[in-house]
Amino acid sequence: MATDNGLLDRLDGIEARFQEVSLLITDPSVISDMKRFVKLNREFHELEPLVKARKDYMKTLADLEDARLLLSSEQDQEMRQMAREEMEQCTTRLSSLEEEIKLLLIPQDPQDDKNVIMEIRGGTGGDEAAIFAGDLFRMYSKFCEAKGWKIAISSCSEGTSGGFKEIIFSVTGTKVYGTLKYESGVHRVQRVPATETQGRIHTSAATVAVLPEADAFEVEIHEGEIRWDTFRSGGAGGQNVNKVESGVRLRYDWKNPNTGIVEEILIECTETRDQPKNKERALSRLRTMIYDREHQKYMDDIAARRKTMVSTGDRSAKIRTYNYPQGRITDHRINYTIYNLPAFMDGQIQDCIDHLIVAENAERMKEAEL
Repeated sequence: MATDNGLLDRLDGIEARFQEVSLLITDPSVISDMKRFVKLNREFHELEPLVKARKDYMKTLADLEDARLLLSSEQDQEMRQMAREEMEQCTTRLSSLEEEIKLLLIPQDPQDDKNVIMEIRGGTGGDEAAIFAGDLFRMYSKFCEAKGWKIAISSCSEGTSGGFKEIIFSVTGTKVYGTLKYESGVHRVQRVPATETQGRIHTSAATVAVLPEADAFEVEIHEGEIRWDTFRSGGAGGQNVNKVESGVRLRYDWKNPNTGIVEEILIECTETRDQPKNKERALSRLRTMIYDREHQKYMDDIAARRKTMVSTGDRSAKIRTYNYPQGRITDHRINYTIYNLPAFMDGQIQDCIDHLIVAENAERMKEAEL
């Protein structure tokens, strides 16, 4: 079996970088710089499995060479047979390790480990679109519950016939953005609405935005320049919600570094009865919103380099259709179709996400020329 010298050269470079990062994260000057320390610590954990795979690869290469030498010098037939078997095992192992290493070498999205803020909005279709937005929220809630992730609603506006005109919530857990990023886009539903008297099928839509939650040190916000208002929350919730000014509204002037244009960002948070908690959630949304906008150029550049778009690109693109009469879900990005709509709407969406991950990995391997 021919050794992939290009792969070995890349692994040698990774080993050298791993040793460098290992020293840097113990340096007091790096530890005191939180932004740099977190970045290097993340890189250390990303390189660790590659360094381990390199060690296994190098050992298997050495074992193969030992077996070759034994076969060329040994006269005993039993020992020669053992050497042949060892060579066969090493060759198979090397092939398997090369595939594993190529997957590990795919550039990882640095945001995959982050928590997210999700926004679901009813689109075209009026009351039915709001009902569908509510169905999507229930679907994601069930999925997150099964994953052991926590959901916290920061604001919502209910539809007149149920569901939500808009609902914004955070999801916290392990590798949340890396899983849910594939849900960004327009979700289309085809069904007979509860309000339809003639039994006709209507097409409605809801948009889903999945934003990686920014850490406090990743975005520079001058908190003294935030203008805060408080107000009484409306809707159901008892006397406290309606009589105490627990709702918060923030206004912040932000200069877009990509365009130089200053725009006012307005955020409201009314979900809890605790004003400080509402302020905390509003600040978190502000950080995430600014982080998302500042990184949009980076995301656009990635999308422009790819022939197909799986998890990045135009958020207004139609990504999935939910056809109730046929019990069918179709993801248009990868031509994935299944006929288990009730289970899917009950939160069983992992299989679809797995197919999207495989498609994106194949795309990234081509991009990295592996």
